[in-house]
Amino acid sequence: MTAPAVSFSEDQAAAHDSISEMLRTMGVDLDDGVLMPRREGISSIAAVTGKAGSGKTLLLAELAKALQDAGVEVISGDYESRKSKDKRTLAILAPTNKAASVLRLRGVPATTIHRILYTPVYDPEYERIAEWLMGNGEKPQIEALTEQALDRAWNFYQTNKSIPGALAAAGLRGSDFITGWKRREEPLDIGFIDESSMLDNRQFEDLKEIFPTLLLFGDPAQLAPVQQSGEMVFDRLPEERRLNLARVHRQDADNPILDLAHALADPQLEFHSFEQMIEEAARQDDRVVMAQRVEVDLMARSPVLVWRNATRIRLINAFRQVHGAPEDALMPGEPLICDGIELPLKHRKKRLDLEARGLIKGAQVIYLSEGKRPGFSRLHVVGAEQPQVSAASIVKIEKPDEEEPFIPFAANMGATFLHGAAVTIHKAQGSQWDTVQVFAPDLYAAARVGRMEAGQPLWKRLAYVAITRASERLHWVVRARLSKPNGPLRTDDLRSVPRTPLALETTEETE
Repeated sequence: MTAPAVSFSEDQAAAHDSISEMLRTMGVDLDDGVLMPRREGISSIAAVTGKAGSGKTLLLAELAKALQDAGVEVISGDYESRKSKDKRTLAILAPTNKAASVLRLRGVPATTIHRILYTPVYDPEYERIAEWLMGNGEKPQIEALTEQALDRAWNFYQTNKSIPGALAAAGLRGSDFITGWKRREEPLDIGFIDESSMLDNRQFEDLKEIFPTLLLFGDPAQLAPVQQSGEMVFDRLPEERRLNLARVHRQDADNPILDLAHALADPQLEFHSFEQMIEEAARQDDRVVMAQRVEVDLMARSPVLVWRNATRIRLINAFRQVHGAPEDALMPGEPLICDGIELPLKHRKKRLDLEARGLIKGAQVIYLSEGKRPGFSRLHVVGAEQPQVSAASIVKIEKPDEEEPFIPFAANMGATFLHGAAVTIHKAQGSQWDTVQVFAPDLYAAARVGRMEAGQPLWKRLAYVAITRASERLHWVVRARLSKPNGPLRTDDLRSVPRTPLALETTEETE
C-alpha cells in the first residue's frame, strides 16, 4: 500500500487496505492511480464502524483524497457533467445538512443524500459555462454575460468548486440557469455515506440502487432509527465487510467528553455512578459543566437535548416566555426544525426546489423575518451552502397539556416547522454543536424505566448520543431551571446572503 499522507493506526491501516482491495476489484487502483471502466452488474458494500473519536472521519477524508488524486471525479449534487458517464465518480453523502456541513468544514466535499437523489436541470446555454468551469470545454461566449462576469465565475469556482455559486458570482440567479429538478434515473459509481447509523431500510435500498460501490461510516453505539428494533443497516453485512476501528484518536485522546462517552460501555456502570464521573470531570476540566440550570442564551443556536417529548415542549415554551415572544408571531432569531414539506403531488417542482435548498426533514433553521407575501418566511438554513431562503411556511408550536399545536401563522402549503430550542436526542443524531446542554432528569427517568435496546440500557445509548453531540463543551443540566437571557435574540451572527442571492429570489416556486 502506498504510504498515506497521515499516520494511520493499525486498525485504520487495516481498514484502508481492505477498502483499497475492494475498490481494486471494482476497477479503481489507489496504489498505482489506475482507473478502469466501471464494470456493470457487480456491486460491493462495506462498512467502517467505530465509536466517537475512533478516526472514521479521518479515514473517510483520506480515502476521498486518494480517489480524487487517482482521477475520480467528485459529484457534488450542484451540477453533473454529461461527460462524467465515462468517468469514475464519487459522491460523499450524509443524512442531514448539519452532518454534511460538519464534513465540509473539515475539507470534505459532502452533500446530503436527498440532494444527490434529485438533480438540477440546467438551461443548455448556461450548461456550457458549467462544462467550461469543470475543464470540459472552451470558454463560452454568452450574450447576457461579459468577459469580466465569466472571469468572476472562474475565480469563484477555483476556490469553492460550486457551480451555482460561480454562476451567482457572474450575476445570475438560480432561476436563470436551473429550469427544474428531476429524480436521478442513472446510477452513480462510488458512494461514501457518513452517519450511516441514521439510515433506515428504505434509504439503504435507494442507495444500493444508485451506487454499485457503497462504503458506510457509522457509530454502532448510537441510537438506531425508530421502528428498526435497535438494528442498524450495517449490522446485516457479513462480518468480513464490517471494519471496526477500536482505538480512540480525537484530540490526542484527552477529551473529557469522549472519556465520559466511552465510560458508558462498562456494563456495571449505573446512572448515579456516571453522574459522579461527570461531576469529577467538571472539577478537573472546564469543558465539562455540572449545570444547575438550562442556559437560555445557548438554546437559540444549539437545542437542549431531551428524551421525553413533554420535556421538549415545556422547555420550548419556557424559552419563548423568557424572551417575551408574542403568541401570534415569531421573533427574529428563534430556532426552528424543519418537519417536512406539505405540498400536493401536482406541486412536485416546488417540493424539489425547497428540498434542494436545504429544507429537508430535520434541517435546523433560524427565523429571520416575515416574507413579502402572507405565510412566507425568510429563513437561515444552518449548514446549507446557500443558507438564506424564503419559503411558504407552516410553523407549529406545541403547548403543554394541549393536543393541538399553536400556529402563529401559516401558508396554505409549504415547509412545516417545529420550534428548535429543544429537541429529542433521537432527532439530534448526525448533528454537532460547539456547546451542548443535556437535560439529565430525562436520562434519569429513562434509567428508572429500565428499558433495554439492542442489549444495552436505553439510558446509556441516549447519554452516549447526547454527549457526543458536543465538540467543545458539555453542560450536564441536573435541575429543571432556566436562566434569564443576557440580551435579545439576534441574527447578526449568521452568514448573510451573497450580493446576488440564489436563495432569496422571488419566483413562483418559492415566493
